[in-house]
Amino acid sequence: MNFDLTEEQRMIRDTVRDFAEREIKPVAPALDEKGEFSYDLTKKMGELGLFGMYLPEKYGGQGLDTLTYIIAVEEIARVDGSQAATLAAHNSLGIGPLYVFGSEEQKMKYLPQLCSGEALWGFGLTEPNAGSDSRGTKTTAQLENGEWVINGSKIFITNGSCDISIGSTVQAVTKTHENGKKEFTTIIVERDTPGFKQVTMHGKMMWRASDTAELYFDDCRVPESNLLGKVGEGSHIMLHTLDSGRLSIAAMGLGCAQGAFELALQYANERKQFGKPIAKFQVNAFKLADMATKIELARNLLYKACWLKDAGKPYGKEAAMSKLYCSEIAKEVADEAVQIHGGYGLMKDYDVERFYRDQRLLQIGEGTSEIQRLVISRYIGA
Repeated sequence: MNFDLTEEQRMIRDTVRDFAEREIKPVAPALDEKGEFSYDLTKKMGELGLFGMYLPEKYGGQGLDTLTYIIAVEEIARVDGSQAATLAAHNSLGIGPLYVFGSEEQKMKYLPQLCSGEALWGFGLTEPNAGSDSRGTKTTAQLENGEWVINGSKIFITNGSCDISIGSTVQAVTKTHENGKKEFTTIIVERDTPGFKQVTMHGKMMWRASDTAELYFDDCRVPESNLLGKVGEGSHIMLHTLDSGRLSIAAMGLGCAQGAFELALQYANERKQFGKPIAKFQVNAFKLADMATKIELARNLLYKACWLKDAGKPYGKEAAMSKLYCSEIAKEVADEAVQIHGGYGLMKDYDVERFYRDQRLLQIGEGTSEIQRLVISRYIGA
């Protein structure tokens, strides 16, 4: 087995890390405090080529592999969860289904601008009463005179309402059979479509500088050609997208853990009590050793899942394991990092406080830890 990154992957890691340290780190605390989405940073991430990294160049992408993309997400998350959320959600949930299931006409219409950083795209799956149970969708779409008429709502949609969010992929019920079984279909809904309303959600504990939205559909009419994939394939399209998206969330967890660990290590070497750095006390040295070990295990698991995907092998089980483990490790490492900081870790003047808040969504978004365990248990035959 060869665990070495390629020269290109190392170069991209260094480039993205430098960008995150230079452009994101200085402004992240203020953006978080104000709950402000950064159009400037989003544009710069686009200029750096971080959107659509795994897409062919004909669609505006870089033609890179999954692992390289995941490394980029990890490096952004190492500095700020909000910008990593924008990047990860747009690549996996926004661009992903359009690229995998869209017609050539749809790909050429949307993907070039979505890869440039000039525009973002939402993934309209979650509803007030349809979270872990994605088949609880109540939003409906009826075909009338060559148009889909959509009614319903979505919630917690990343990149769904900012000024450059130009649309969302929406799962809707297009038929309910006599036995009560629903037919799900995915439909493209563009911004400014009559009957479509995008509302920004405020008051978040975490990812405060990312865009989170509620979407409302009131007799929203879109052309029949806005169908993504085929009628009745909606659930398959959404769940397939989530499989890949789990790798992105895992990368966010890994990056968050790495960033929190580095903050804790630096603080422990600088902070003195009883006449010496607190890192010299075995209780703290062992905490740091455990954190480093968990991060190494998480990285190896995630990178293996990426290798499986890039090799064209089944990777669903490993993706679920990676999402579960990396998000849980982010929680454990961030918690210990705050403990090492003591009272200072509870103050917003210290970045570790933001890491502690940002990690909390990772065990919920794109499939809770409980759902990941359910998915894994099915893979292993339990």
